[in-house]
Amino acid sequence: MAFLRNTIKSLLSSSEPVVPNLPCLHTCKCSYVNVYMKWKKDSYYDSIPQILNSPFLKPITSLINIISQDPNGCIPVSVVTKRGLELDIPMKVARFLRLYPSIFEEFVGPQYNHPWFRLTPQALELHEEELAVYHNRREDIWIRLKKLILMSRGRVLPVRVIRGLRWYLGLPESSFDKGVDSDLGFELVEMEDGEKGIRLLSEETFLSVMEINAIKKGAWADDEEGSTKAIEFPLYPSKGLRLKKKIEDWIDEFQKTPYVSPYEDSSHLDPSSDVSEKRVVGVLHELLSLFVEHSAERKKLLCLRNCLGLPHKFYKAFERHPHIFYLSLQNKTCTAILKEAYNHNSGMEAHPLLKVRKKYVKLMKESEVILKNRRMKHRGVHDEDVCLDLNLDSTEGDTKI
Repeated sequence: MAFLRNTIKSLLSSSEPVVPNLPCLHTCKCSYVNVYMKWKKDSYYDSIPQILNSPFLKPITSLINIISQDPNGCIPVSVVTKRGLELDIPMKVARFLRLYPSIFEEFVGPQYNHPWFRLTPQALELHEEELAVYHNRREDIWIRLKKLILMSRGRVLPVRVIRGLRWYLGLPESSFDKGVDSDLGFELVEMEDGEKGIRLLSEETFLSVMEINAIKKGAWADDEEGSTKAIEFPLYPSKGLRLKKKIEDWIDEFQKTPYVSPYEDSSHLDPSSDVSEKRVVGVLHELLSLFVEHSAERKKLLCLRNCLGLPHKFYKAFERHPHIFYLSLQNKTCTAILKEAYNHNSGMEAHPLLKVRKKYVKLMKESEVILKNRRMKHRGVHDEDVCLDLNLDSTEGDTKI
């Protein structure tokens, strides 16, 4: 109280305006709002067919490749019985094959009455179409791996990580099994920890999807000092999702933060700054834009943390930005989806394999109709047998009388 009294007296006696150095006048200003955002279910993103069926389509395509590579075009079930874990099959392999009669045709083998499987004509035709896409759109497919490598530290990516993301990038299943094709611009190197890695033979420069769309709209350019202006992420709020006022204010400030390309060095950024947060969001946005379905299981992205120079809990960015990403909890897993890719006004380029995978999903749906018809037919035969037994019983009764 004495300190405050003396300060007031000095202010009243002084002829010049003096700004008092009171502790209460110093406040800590921080633009980042680190609060919990409640997850909101969105049935639109939960029901996208190619994402919903992706965990089952992946082992289906692996089985199709195994059967098609056999000289006879058919295999006994014993060939793949013990490879269920390797092929990500969530049940017994024989049962899984029988779930999709529109793709796999079962017949009795030449020996020991073992079940054998071959591809249906529709599945075989679709597989040939897929191979044609790999051949005709070769550059368009592999350029996505080039971009991912350029986003990584040291411009090199472990082969182990690439194989883990093969399905999402849309690479052929036999990628790097016989080495690296130098014609594609890749080379195999040994990393510091002794692990094999892939790097590019020559440096290439790419613009991110955000930068390309901003240039098309005329909303971004370099200024005279060489620093980039802010690029705003397109926001797609889910119906019924309401954010607190302070979070909405932070999002507005976040959108005005300078955009750092995922292909640029970010080692100089303060990890606790909004610029670093926007860089993380930009990396995840660009990463999902490279994938076939523009989505991925969140746990499958954890292997990229060190490779892409992301913070320890980078996956929290999916939760902090619900207008940019959606987390689907279908199929007993958490899948991160890029909202922009599934809106009509999106300028995002579709992956060459997306159309083929949609056809695969449609063929999978036909299996449900076939199985349903089989059950109805079996039920009809069973009902006829029951009626026949009842008639026989009544006939026998009449005879006894």
